[in-house]
Amino acid sequence: MTFLSDTEAIGRDLPRRDGAAKVLGSATYAFETPLDGAVHLHPVQSTIARGRVTELDTTAAEALDGVLAVLTPGTAERLASTDDRELAALQDEEVGFRGQIVAAVIADSSEVARHAAALVRVGYEQAAHETELRADRDDLYTPESVNPDFPSDTAEGDVDAAMAAAEVTVDETYTTAMYHNNPMEPHATTALWDPDGDGFLTLWDSTQGVHPTRTTIASVFGLDEDRVRVVCPYVGGGFGSKGQPHVHVVLAALAARALPGRPVRLALTRQQMFSLAGHRTPTIQRCRLGADKAGTITALAVDVVERTSRIKEFAEQTGLPARTMYASPNRRTTHRLAALDVPVPSWMRAPGECPGMFGPEVVMDELAERLGMDPIELRIRNEPDVEPGSGKPFSSRNLVGCLREGASRFGWSERDPRPGVRRRGDWLVGTGVASSTYPVNRMAQSTATIRLEGDCYVTEIGAADLGTGTWTTLPQIAADALGVPVSRVEVRIGDTDLPMASVAGGSSGTTTWGSAVVEAARAFRARYGTEPPDGAEATGSVGDPDQKYAKHAYGAQFVEAHVNVDTGEVRVPRLLGVFAAGRIINPRTARSQFIGGMTMGLSMALHEDSVLDPRTGHVVNHDLAEYHITANADVDVVEAHWLTEHDPHVNAMGSKGIGEIGIVGTAAAVSNAVWHACGVRVRDLPVTLDKLLPALE
Repeated sequence: MTFLSDTEAIGRDLPRRDGAAKVLGSATYAFETPLDGAVHLHPVQSTIARGRVTELDTTAAEALDGVLAVLTPGTAERLASTDDRELAALQDEEVGFRGQIVAAVIADSSEVARHAAALVRVGYEQAAHETELRADRDDLYTPESVNPDFPSDTAEGDVDAAMAAAEVTVDETYTTAMYHNNPMEPHATTALWDPDGDGFLTLWDSTQGVHPTRTTIASVFGLDEDRVRVVCPYVGGGFGSKGQPHVHVVLAALAARALPGRPVRLALTRQQMFSLAGHRTPTIQRCRLGADKAGTITALAVDVVERTSRIKEFAEQTGLPARTMYASPNRRTTHRLAALDVPVPSWMRAPGECPGMFGPEVVMDELAERLGMDPIELRIRNEPDVEPGSGKPFSSRNLVGCLREGASRFGWSERDPRPGVRRRGDWLVGTGVASSTYPVNRMAQSTATIRLEGDCYVTEIGAADLGTGTWTTLPQIAADALGVPVSRVEVRIGDTDLPMASVAGGSSGTTTWGSAVVEAARAFRARYGTEPPDGAEATGSVGDPDQKYAKHAYGAQFVEAHVNVDTGEVRVPRLLGVFAAGRIINPRTARSQFIGGMTMGLSMALHEDSVLDPRTGHVVNHDLAEYHITANADVDVVEAHWLTEHDPHVNAMGSKGIGEIGIVGTAAAVSNAVWHACGVRVRDLPVTLDKLLPALE
């Protein structure tokens, strides 16, 4: 690995250390791990949404040349724990959703394994299934908590009375679609059991957290954690879907156990990822605001209905951001779930905050419209002094600064507040804004070790880099804390043989791992001073974060939208975001994260929609040919800016998470801009031409 010569660390616009390896193809991903004698695995998936398998004929598959074994519920080993039904691969004949694994073929090539899997004949006893999410279902229930452990419902004051007394009210329902994470690298695992039969398992897995994956897999197989090693130096994207192990990891380990000493490779196809690797639940959000004529909010309520799987509960914290975003003496948030016969939902970039800021930020725009007030002014007018609910002081809160800086850069002052009045040829032109927020999360446990090897300070921690820049930013943090050039720091990550690290999730990676690195550097300097001997070593860990302050990152997204008067086509030529996210460790990787998040938010606004056929429980657009995502041609200019923010309370670096704040608020800003362009309010994502055309005719 080549290092740059420099004298500065944090704040430098350094290129990615892993960039050349990825561009040249020398970065090794989970499926590509070079191992002798590797074989391949291909799952057989259910074609019904609910019921049980009554017959499995594997004769034709087993007769195919190159097939080594076919795993079924009758031949697969019994797992030590089946508490997590998503991970209970081939443990019984029950089918809980379409696409569930019912068998798997191991063969000497991926082509043979896939061919043989198609030859397995499966018979079913089919049961009636339900997949449709509606707010009027009579089986909705209140979860004990929402992800990860927040109360499902909160209430302050009397919302209903305040709404009745309010001078201006808005009461509307908004929906977000079912979304799939779709990282470019598919979910993949290579598994190998020690051929000596001493129960040691090695997994090369595409994961956002090697240590959390080890913990889960050890539990499922009844192993001590020191009998499992997980390796993952590079991840080709995750967006939350690789934050927790899914069933394919267990399946690969099961297959490898059947062939001890033979590495087994499994890479899910794009189609398989739509049922086996998680997704974001659709949501129905009833949002109510009451205010006086001056724009002061007196009542705020967000009532969410969302979907979970009948076999495993996941309750997205959709109502969470409404609890802290704006001041109101009367507020309520609720979550209700429908347990349906669908694959298990899971984390997706900015869980909770992303879908949970769509309804609230559009309803703010609608309130501003009814008040005849500028939507930025409305937001500023309802800025809280302390965090609503907890009453804690903010460690820093610069939402107003983001709104004002963004307005200046975007040219907001030139905006005519009337919708549908600006036109360029056949295109109606509008602009919109929305706020964004994301909490500063720091996990409770992570450890780093720093050791001097010759002239190099080696920093070790089992962290992950899923494209976020960890390979580059951790050396900058270590160099800054050690007081040495970053060119003398090498980082080693992505292996459970390294010190324990938390998952890369909730924008917590740099905050958590960087804090551990700083503690290790402080211990190193305290022990050895400025002239350490070769082999000098020190370790640092992070514990529970300080809870005295409310810690959040903030942002404001601005959108210019064009709507074709004849076709209803929507285009977004300009997207601008301004963020207050603490101290920026590396401007290059930070800008990439902000722009990536906003691009994903634009995709959510205009394109993404996993279309589930209720007759079959099948996502019919289960590939990248029909699951449309934003491409370069969909936006001309994307700008990301940030405020200089000093926050000594968040962590030793003064940084806040940046991986998820960019997606939050973007979809609402697009919807608000479309309304301003043509006067049509689309409350159901995505904003597609069929929802605009009837009103444009």
